[in-house]
Amino acid sequence: MNQETINLIQNYYNAFNSGDMDTFLSLLTDDVVHDINQGDRQVGKAAFKQFMACMNNNYKEQLVDMVIMASADGKRAAAEFVVLGEYLKTDEGLPEAEGQKYRLPAGAFFEIRDNKVARITNYYNLKDWIAQVSG
Repeated sequence: MNQETINLIQNYYNAFNSGDMDTFLSLLTDDVVHDINQGDRQVGKAAFKQFMACMNNNYKEQLVDMVIMASADGKRAAAEFVVLGEYLKTDEGLPEAEGQKYRLPAGAFFEIRDNKVARITNYYNLKDWIAQVSG
């Protein structure tokens, strides 16, 4: 179970990095819970798809230096990584986008059900990101 979960999370991030949103979304349960960093909780694949459409419109990101860990039973996982990004289009309530590049340590926690992601909670330092794109 542990290795299956690690493989699932690796496939999730491989799909993200390649921009393969069909595969990316196929790895989620229909009732996936998405806890947005310092934001709201969204429920459902449709909400997650809409969130990703906004993200892909405003940002270009690649995740590198990935480390994935999973519980022995495979029901929980965590990933630590670095986000290499470019701020393409101004996101509401955030600084103006001018193609600024950023490098941001981040992490995510997962709950796994039926070999799919049932919950993802993302964390990064928003103040650090704002400082990078503002200065």
